[in-house]
Amino acid sequence: DPDMPFVPSIPEDQFILVEEGDPTVIPCRTSDPDAQVTLFNSLDKPVNALYDTKQGFIGNFPAGSYTCKTMVRGVEFKSEEFLIYIIRATSQLPVEIEALKTVYKTGETIVVTCVVFDNEVVNLQWNYPGKVKEKGLIKLDDIKVPSQKLVYTLTIPEASVKDTGDYECTARHATKEVKENKKVVITVHDKGFVHLEPQFSPLEAVNLHEVKNFVVDVQ
Repeated sequence: DPDMPFVPSIPEDQFILVEEGDPTVIPCRTSDPDAQVTLFNSLDKPVNALYDTKQGFIGNFPAGSYTCKTMVRGVEFKSEEFLIYIIRATSQLPVEIEALKTVYKTGETIVVTCVVFDNEVVNLQWNYPGKVKEKGLIKLDDIKVPSQKLVYTLTIPEASVKDTGDYECTARHATKEVKENKKVVITVHDKGFVHLEPQFSPLEAVNLHEVKNFVVDVQ
């Protein structure tokens, strides 16, 4: 098609996530397989790379924006802009879930944290009893130093007995079919209580000057 030499790209193809050191494809394809195509970086300088008419330019590209150009009957055409993001990632997905405590009283604030290590981009989802009512507040902290970790914090204000149950986070890898999930069980009581288990009888006798221990387990 001389009026549209570059095959239109869907938006998902224009944002390219690449793990450090991995080759990738910049998918600017032409409707004419014999067209001469040149790749340019954000400084409008040509980039040497292998071109496959069915895929696009293949190579190890630094992060940044790229555009393809071709000539049709003396007229220059530019493709859409392609943005490459280099991410730090591992083939594994180390995840930990943490709760300051697992037993709460009504009215207290539940806090659960899910931490993903050594990966900059993941898709993380929470499942918890109050999710249908969107009761939870979710915050993300991206920590780079001294090591990479994503800290997702789920906060449930004004907890009730209905918030008792499983709190689960599921992390999915940005570029691989890898996922990991962790779970913690949270219990919310209507009110606080103390449970005593004395290890002695209701009536105990002690001789003069005798030393005797009375043990109580308190929960």
